Amino acid sequence: MLAALTEIDRVAQQFYLNRILKDAHDHDNVAAEDEGDDIADLQRMAREELVIQMVNIILNQAIQDRASDIHIEPFERELRVRYRIDGVLHEVNAPPRRYHAAIISRIKILADMNIAERRLPQDGRMRIRQAGRQIDLRISTVPTLYGESAVMRILDKQTAMLGLPQLGMQAKMFEKFRRLIQEPYGIILVTGPTGSGKTTTLYAALNEIYSDEKKIITIEDPVEYQLNGVNQIQVHPQIDLTFANGLRSIVRQDPDIIMVGEIRDGETVDIAINAALTGHLVLSTLHTNDAAGAVSRLLDMGAEPYLVASSLVGVVAQRLVRVKLPALQASDTRRSR
Repeated sequence: MLAALTEIDRVAQQFYLNRILKDAHDHDNVAAEDEGDDIADLQRMAREELVIQMVNIILNQAIQDRASDIHIEPFERELRVRYRIDGVLHEVNAPPRRYHAAIISRIKILADMNIAERRLPQDGRMRIRQAGRQIDLRISTVPTLYGESAVMRILDKQTAMLGLPQLGMQAKMFEKFRRLIQEPYGIILVTGPTGSGKTTTLYAALNEIYSDEKKIITIEDPVEYQLNGVNQIQVHPQIDLTFANGLRSIVRQDPDIIMVGEIRDGETVDIAINAALTGHLVLSTLHTNDAAGAVSRLLDMGAEPYLVASSLVGVVAQRLVRVKLPALQASDTRRSR
C-alpha cells in the first residue's frame, strides 16, 4: 500500500511507545510515588533509562502528531497524557501512575526548574532537536490534588513562522491587512481567544514589513520565537520588568515599529497610545471576542475616547479553523484562519 513517510514514522513511534509502556508495567525498580521522596531519589529516578525513554517518546510522538501542547495530568489511580492537535485534546497511551514523580522530575531537570519545589507553580523552557530541526518547549507545572500537572507548549519554528500568504486569510482581507501594516504610525490590534494564532499573525506581519531601514523592538511574555534582525525583550515581573516598564524604555530606543505581546492594563494602554501618537507603529494583542470589542476593552482600561480614536488604525479578530487534508499531505497540514 502507498503510505506517506510521516505516517510510517508515526506508527513506528506509537509501536515503540507501546513496547516501552509494556516494559514499564513489568518494571518494579521505581517505587510508588511518595510526597516524602527526597531530592536525591527524584534525581536518581529521573535519570533511569526507562524514564528517559518514556519522556523522549512522549515528546517525539507529540511532535510527529503536530501537537501544540502536551498535558501530563495525575489522578488518584492513573496518569493521563493528552495532546492538543488542531485545538482538540486527544488522549494517548500513558505510563503507569507510579512513574509520575520521575517523569515530572525528568522534565524539570531538562527545563532547568527546581525539582525540590512541588508546592508552587513553576515555569521553564527547554530545547530539543527532532528530525534535524530545533524545537523549543515552554513548560508550566502546577500542584494539584494528586501531584504536579505539567503542560508543555511546543514551539516549532517550521510550523509557526509563516509568511502572510500562508496565514489563510481570504484575498480581500489579506490585501486590507497588508495595507494596514504599512501604516507609518498608529496601533494595530489582533484579538481572539488564547491559542487562536494571534502571535503567529504578528510575527508574520513583522517579517513582512522588516527591512534594514527600520528598527523593530518587541516585548513579550514569553519570547516564543527568535526573529532575525529584531530586538526582543523578555518580560520579568520578578525584577519589575513589566510590559508597561519595558514599553516605556523601548520608546527611548528610537524604534520605528514596536510589538507588545499583550495589552493587559491601563498603564500599558497609555504608553502604547503615546507611542503611536509620536510616530511609532505599535502592534499588539488583546483578549476580546470580536474586533468591535477591542474599543470598549481599551476604554474599560481607562483610555480616553479621543486618544483611542486618534491612535487606533485597525483591529483584526481571528479564530483557527480545523482543515482536513489527504493523508499523503499530512506533513504539509496547516491550520487556517
